Amino acid sequence: MELFKPEFGLIFWMFFVFVVMFVILAKYAWPVIIKNLDERAEFIDKGVEYSRDAKKELDNAAANAQLILAEAQKQQLETLQEASVLKNKIIEEAKHAAAIEAQKVIDAAAVSIEQSRREAEMQLRKQVSALSLEIVERLMRKDLSNNKAQIELIDKLLDEMEIKN
Repeated sequence: MELFKPEFGLIFWMFFVFVVMFVILAKYAWPVIIKNLDERAEFIDKGVEYSRDAKKELDNAAANAQLILAEAQKQQLETLQEASVLKNKIIEEAKHAAAIEAQKVIDAAAVSIEQSRREAEMQLRKQVSALSLEIVERLMRKDLSNNKAQIELIDKLLDEMEIKN
């Protein structure tokens, strides 16, 4: 059982080696270890501060993104409203131009109708003149000096009849 009961000399030398090692470590190793631990703690603190700053910047960026998105939506709405107004204006201008064009067509048609009416009236006068000449000729069986005189006489009589009507 001597393993479990160490001798005094063994304890003394173990204590002496411990003290020497403690002094050497305290003088040379521990300052370096403590310095490295302090640097590491400082680095960790800077990392924590950096992450806090990054989180603040991320929050600010998210808020800015929301503001930019809201502004973009507002501009989009304004653009759509302007486009709607422009569309309505173009439609109104097209309607107005179509109405003007339709009026021109109606006016042209009225002129054409009036011209056709006058031509028909002239043809009717000529036919009436011709028929009147035939009737007068048959009734009178007499020959006037020439056809031109007959036509002038009939035109004069028709003009007088129009004035009465």
